[in-house]
Amino acid sequence: MTPGFYWPEMALAFHRSHGYDRQKRAHLIMDPKSPPNLSHLNDQGQARMVDVSDKSVTTRTAVATARITSTSEVIAAIYSGNLSKGDVFSVARIAGIQAAKRTPDLIPMCHSLALDWADIAFERNGDNAIVIRATVRTSARTGVEMEAMTAASVSALALYDMAKSADKGIVIGPIRLESKSGGKSGDYRRKDRE
Repeated sequence: MTPGFYWPEMALAFHRSHGYDRQKRAHLIMDPKSPPNLSHLNDQGQARMVDVSDKSVTTRTAVATARITSTSEVIAAIYSGNLSKGDVFSVARIAGIQAAKRTPDLIPMCHSLALDWADIAFERNGDNAIVIRATVRTSARTGVEMEAMTAASVSALALYDMAKSADKGIVIGPIRLESKSGGKSGDYRRKDRE
């Protein structure tokens, strides 16, 4: 066991961050002397890529969002196309789609997937915010949650880059998985929680 890790706390923190409820997490309370079988760690506690070769190929879709908050004037300028760098949405859309395709280059244990579809949409959220919605789909042995999260994140960063001359105080976040479908673990849909 790796020094400093308390396995039950680590496993519960991971599952809390991924939206699993208490009943689904109950099986994770275990004896701290026997570490769990974590899929991304080998027997020595070292990081490894998960072998998905025995999984079935299914259609998998994931949706992630990233929120951008600024002043109402800057949000209005983004929508009207009046920022000095040009078309903010086109650049942010292309950046997000490109990021979805390059996720394994950024996230070490992600599998390289042939994506069937990636889309970035922008929704005004009140006077001072924009929600970026990234949707990614593939037919594969593993899901595209990380591709959707990466697409939303990088799209938000590109939007910040395009608008930072107008407001360096733009806030990015939260970035979160909204839904996923396909695969052995089934469907997931975020439920709003405090």
